[in-house]
Amino acid sequence: MSATATTSRSVLRQAISGQRRQVTLASVLAACHQGGEALVPVIIGVVIDQAVAGRSVGTLVFWLAVLGVVFAALSYSYRFAARAAEGASLRAAHDIRLAISRRVLHPGGGAESGKLAGELVNIGTSDAQRVGVVNAALPFGIAALAGVLVSAVALLRISLPLGLLVLLGTPPLLYLAHLIGKPLERRSEAEQERSAHASGVATDLVSGLRVLKGIGAEPAAVARYRDTSQNSLRATLRAARAKAWHDGAVLALTGIFIAIVALVGGHLASSGSISVGELVAAVGLAQFLLTPFLIFAWVNGELAQGRASASRVADLLTTPTVVGAGDGELPSPAAGNVRFTDVSYGSLRGVDLEIPSGQLVGVVATDPAAATDLLDCLGRAGDPTGGKVHVDGVDLSTVDPERVREVVLVAAHDADLFEGTLAENVGTAPDEALAASAADEVAAALPDGTATAVTERGRSLSGGQRQRVALARALAADAPVLVVHDPTTAVDTVTEAKIATGLARLRQGRTTILVTTSPALLAVADRVVVLDGGRVTGEGGHADLARDRADYRAAVLS
Repeated sequence: MSATATTSRSVLRQAISGQRRQVTLASVLAACHQGGEALVPVIIGVVIDQAVAGRSVGTLVFWLAVLGVVFAALSYSYRFAARAAEGASLRAAHDIRLAISRRVLHPGGGAESGKLAGELVNIGTSDAQRVGVVNAALPFGIAALAGVLVSAVALLRISLPLGLLVLLGTPPLLYLAHLIGKPLERRSEAEQERSAHASGVATDLVSGLRVLKGIGAEPAAVARYRDTSQNSLRATLRAARAKAWHDGAVLALTGIFIAIVALVGGHLASSGSISVGELVAAVGLAQFLLTPFLIFAWVNGELAQGRASASRVADLLTTPTVVGAGDGELPSPAAGNVRFTDVSYGSLRGVDLEIPSGQLVGVVATDPAAATDLLDCLGRAGDPTGGKVHVDGVDLSTVDPERVREVVLVAAHDADLFEGTLAENVGTAPDEALAASAADEVAAALPDGTATAVTERGRSLSGGQRQRVALARALAADAPVLVVHDPTTAVDTVTEAKIATGLARLRQGRTTILVTTSPALLAVADRVVVLDGGRVTGEGGHADLARDRADYRAAVLS
């Protein structure tokens, strides 16, 4: 038994147990409904035998009143059972979405590995909903079983052979339905995977639409999505065919079973073993049995799809984190002394680097991958494979990543803005942070200033405006250690010089690491460190390095 299979069952159990009260209430009410439905043909049979055959008006009125009460109870129980089941379904799906969101946003990372953003959204929406529907299906499955049991008891009272036929015939029928549902489960999982991948590709293409148009790559993008969409369509059609085959096969089996019950009842009536009223009740019960068996087919299909989706949810929830929690403690308040000791990670090879508290240091990486790896180590997006990164003498790999990011803020080059106003994106940024990042000029140029609405990912702003707003957000956090990666690649030289001066002034006395090749930013740094071949190959002032090192000039001034 695989760990994934065990965990997928755990996901289903948690979805059910989390809404146990609602599921139980829905099951009881739905069982009352199905039980009452089964009693209707029995009561009609009694009416025929006692009232019609006996020509008793009083008896007829009495049983009609009983029938009216049963119908009223049926209406009430079904309405409230459906409400409780649907509520349990929606709440369970909501709980699963919260669990998925917590895992995706976990400081330890890892959930996004190998998955596009659209795939994660698909798991958090479609798969979560399918797992939640199990809570709506179970009560009606239990209710259908109750209907079958009431029918069997009624048939046993009418005729022992009829009752035994239903009681003994139902379990094999349910087992066959379960076997028939296996292909549907497999194809449903494949359908969800292809659909999630198609959603991920679509999201990826839409987010990069402006770039695609700029390089004239629309035909290649359309071709890529067409292939992905066709794969998704084929998987969906296979799943639809499996569901149609499943529903048709179950319907055929139940039809044959019900026909057998009706034939046996007719034979018993013709031989005089049961009365006319009992025959009517038996035929009515045989026809009624079609409803619980159809419910069984629906429930089996929903459970098959729910199991497939639960497996995908379980895979996401059990994805190991990239970094562990750790029990180390950084001092509070943190001074911000940073030290790399023989650090190897990705393209970094034995990096030794000391950044005293309060110093503004520029880092020039001749390989962009080395810059990214440096950021990962500082923000604990990954732990070094060799060596240590210390902040205030504490090994970062021993500290919870959430606490690390309270002390060390890494402002990535591609940081996104959120949908909302400019003010909501920068938070409680003081005027000094807005001025230092030149984001005050962005606000001044917008129709409603900081109250201007920003679209998803800040696409309503230019690239330079987005960079300045993102930098203002990072500066506003006032972290003890601020790591900024290429914050001015999309702004003009005049604005870049203003940002360099403002950033140095605002961060005075606070540790700041500028991973950049911008001459304007490097010029205001206390010192500049050169990373070449994944190693520290030199350090000094910007002017001195530009004069003495050809590799530095090539990286910064070319």
